[in-house]
Amino acid sequence: MLKKCCSQAVRLSSPGPLQEFISSFCTYSSLVSSSRRLKTIDATPREVSGQRASSKLRSQGQIPSVVLSRGEYSGDGLGHVSKKLLVSTDRKQIKSLLWIVKPELFCSTPFELQIRAGSGSSCILQSGRVLPVKLHVSPETREVLNLVFEWLDDKSEISVDVPVVIKGHETSPGLQKGGTLNKIINSLKFQCPVDEIPQKVEVDVRNLDVGDKITLQDLEFNPSLKLLSKIDSRPICKIVRK
Repeated sequence: MLKKCCSQAVRLSSPGPLQEFISSFCTYSSLVSSSRRLKTIDATPREVSGQRASSKLRSQGQIPSVVLSRGEYSGDGLGHVSKKLLVSTDRKQIKSLLWIVKPELFCSTPFELQIRAGSGSSCILQSGRVLPVKLHVSPETREVLNLVFEWLDDKSEISVDVPVVIKGHETSPGLQKGGTLNKIINSLKFQCPVDEIPQKVEVDVRNLDVGDKITLQDLEFNPSLKLLSKIDSRPICKIVRK
């Protein structure tokens, strides 16, 4: 039987000796927060939408983007209606951020969005925290075609798909014996405060042997987060024989 050394989730911010010490006693999981200093994305307003206008923007090195915000209560039973702000973002800047943050973590990482009057302008029309909620990539060229953001400053909570990241491969007894790691769950959906959005859920397999598995019941999360995913009894991951 696999025995858990510590089931308490550890919220990580910046690396350090204390963090490494705590992590060494945590076998299963930790929520890694994205609350570090936010990276900035520059944008400019755009007035025209549609396929032709979007193609023209892309030919100029821009990405057609949308920023969503929760509008006023509609009063007709639809609840709050989202408002859309059309902007364009710089392809080179987004590509650089994807390389730094990693594509799989991009949509669980908040950014500071600065909407400027024009490209290179020092006049900032609007700024605030946003979360990317959709990243549309061309399957042929792997270029980003469209981006959708959501303002964070006008709400207290948000629903986020948080990627599951496996660590501890190097010292797993099961993998050292030739076993194969089978990752079943790739992400978990949380309702979380906008100030405590976890960038990823790290699942540590360093003590797993062949036949061992980690289930949702093995993980503990920050009490401020509400798990929305329904995965029943399926394991997060397991080590099987080849």
